[in-house]
Amino acid sequence: MSITRHLLQYFVLGFFVLLSMPVNSGHLHDAIKTEESTQNAAIQSQKKIDGLSSKTQKILEQYRSVNYQTKTLLSYNKHLQDLVASQKKEKASLEQQLREIEVTQREIVPLILRMLDNLEKFIALDLPFLPEERKQRLSKLKAMITRADVSNAEKFRRIIEAYQIENEYGNTIEAYRAGLTLEGETSSVDFLRLGRVALYYQRFDGSETGFWNKEQNQWQILSNDYYNAIRNGLRIARKETAPDLLTLPIPAAEAGQ
Repeated sequence: MSITRHLLQYFVLGFFVLLSMPVNSGHLHDAIKTEESTQNAAIQSQKKIDGLSSKTQKILEQYRSVNYQTKTLLSYNKHLQDLVASQKKEKASLEQQLREIEVTQREIVPLILRMLDNLEKFIALDLPFLPEERKQRLSKLKAMITRADVSNAEKFRRIIEAYQIENEYGNTIEAYRAGLTLEGETSSVDFLRLGRVALYYQRFDGSETGFWNKEQNQWQILSNDYYNAIRNGLRIARKETAPDLLTLPIPAAEAGQ
């Protein structure tokens, strides 16, 4: 549109120049050449202007692209800086945990050994119920303590598990059959355990009933008056009958309890 306007202006200007000039072939020829030269110069000028405008537009687009990429890189760089800072904190936390684990590893082994020793002493002083089962549990724990392929964490877990089992004995009533040795003779009997309060036995034929005397640390025979009570207690423990009151001899509490 711009070059057309310029050409039109020059054409009109040339036309009026021709009209104002005397009719002379030489002058007319010069005027036409001048007009053509002027028009060519205008065309070249417009082309240069258009070329500069195109280059300017390309430079502007490149600037916008570079500016966008710069902002993107700055944002990404900020994200990386935050990520590195977070990783440094995590690294410091892990290093502190490792130092604490080393201290714990040194302290956990003596603790496990003390717990196992105390558990063995406790069972030895407790009522003599389930002797084989509890003995085997202790033997397995002792064997595990010296194994290199078992982690300290697993050893500690197993010790805690044994303590929990022993603790549960104090909150339950149980009936089971096992061997009982009296006066050098071993025979199978029914045992009735009332938590950790009392432990009774009764022969299958009901000919003898007794309990563990803590003070004397031995079995003591009961009179036949307790036969039915022990029998009912065994049935209740086996869930063969509904819970009911039982009249049974209970060992006196020890001093300090």
